[in-house]
Amino acid sequence: MKPTSHNLSGSDLFASQVTQVNRFLLPGAGGGSKRLSVVSGGREQCLPDYRVDRDDFPFFSIEFVARGQGTLTLAGTRHPLSAGSVFTYGPGIPHRITTDQKESMVKYFVDFAGARAKERMTGVELAPGTFLQVSAIDEIQRLFEDLIANGKSGGRYSPQICTAILEHLSYKIAERGISDSQDQSRAYATYEQCRRYIQEHFARLDNLAQIAEECHIDPAYLCRLFRRFDEQTPHQVLIRRKMNHAAERLRDPDALVKQVARELGFADAFAFSRTFKRVFGLAPDRFRRLR
Repeated sequence: MKPTSHNLSGSDLFASQVTQVNRFLLPGAGGGSKRLSVVSGGREQCLPDYRVDRDDFPFFSIEFVARGQGTLTLAGTRHPLSAGSVFTYGPGIPHRITTDQKESMVKYFVDFAGARAKERMTGVELAPGTFLQVSAIDEIQRLFEDLIANGKSGGRYSPQICTAILEHLSYKIAERGISDSQDQSRAYATYEQCRRYIQEHFARLDNLAQIAEECHIDPAYLCRLFRRFDEQTPHQVLIRRKMNHAAERLRDPDALVKQVARELGFADAFAFSRTFKRVFGLAPDRFRRLR
């Protein structure tokens, strides 16, 4: 159980059974009666023996699982944790968190306080003690990474920026929350599996038909899943992944445009350059000169 005083150090707030941490603690945050203020946040890779067992917590918190699996007992109810799981807690909300030893979790968190913090969470259906699954995992993850970057920057307006990101994040989680009905859960699991397959095998994938065939799913159903849980079509996700990889490769001055095009399965450098420009707004050669 964590101390109930608001005058806490990082060692009081942060779990110790973690690695590859990237966290921040805003000085002076959590005190007073501000409407809403971020106290701390971060990203953690759980070690196999990771376990949090609290009957209380001095701040309100939102946690998000980006990868791996685990188990959560929240206010007496047990939930399986997987990529896309979000849960909230706060003062008086007991919670137990463990990670799967073979598939340790990578998770994000943000702690916050303020006179209207609980009202704020309840207003977006994230009252302390809530568990839900979200779609568009990459989108939620980017917001958390932005929160961490601003929390660590030490800038003049870092606390205000972090609070604004928290508000954005809470709305986005509420917007991306999905029902936990059995049919919905199965559909979301299929979507996640297909999206992960695209991300891992992008270099040799060419089109929707090939994605659907290798994922053992009907192309029309694949498109429906992405309309339901994503902002992009499967082909758009594939092209964006290819072009992000291409941008990284083109940072190497020795990498030829035609070589990168061939690696990504394009028929010729012209077709690759046209796609690259459509995505980034400038041709590969121009991009390289700017870099």
